[in-house]
Amino acid sequence: MKNAVYSLLISISLVAVLPGAVHASVTDEVKRVVDQVVQVVADPELKKPQKEQQRRQALRTAIGNIFDYQEMAQRSLATHWKERTPAERKEFVSLFQTLLENSYAGKIESYHNEKIVYLRESVDDQYAEVKSKVIAPKGDEYSLDYRLMQKGGKWLVYDVVIEGVSLVSNYRGQFNRIINGQGYPQLLKKLRAKSEEIKAP
Repeated sequence: MKNAVYSLLISISLVAVLPGAVHASVTDEVKRVVDQVVQVVADPELKKPQKEQQRRQALRTAIGNIFDYQEMAQRSLATHWKERTPAERKEFVSLFQTLLENSYAGKIESYHNEKIVYLRESVDDQYAEVKSKVIAPKGDEYSLDYRLMQKGGKWLVYDVVIEGVSLVSNYRGQFNRIINGQGYPQLLKKLRAKSEEIKAP
């Protein structure tokens, strides 16, 4: 069930409904990226098999416009982040970004007309949360909440919570177990292997 829910992370965001009662600020930042993704996925030319690399790059660019990969990577590594050198941090962020980009690009391409309804947003200084629900074609519903922080005058996503489960917390638990049990180098090895596996056709 958990894997099925996580597979919806990006793909369910392709068709959006924005009730008029919702404030337009932070929510619009999320919706703006959703609209960009819709354009890519709906483009007949980019659907052609020979356009796969171009399509994937367009999706990564759209997603990267709102995802703060460094913040997500740092929060996922938690206390182990402090132990890393600047070079190690840079490599980890790169691997983490590749993992997310390639993983969810594949999920986006297999969406089935799910709709996301934005419910409300809350803002507390430089932090914000956009709450929404996902409605599948058969009527099933899932909660999907975006947590954002403001950097350089722009709202960026640092976590996504699906059915009460935090993406960052989920990765943090996995990474912590690997580091404590096998060491940080083994985590890097696993991330490199996973990234290559995802990128393979």
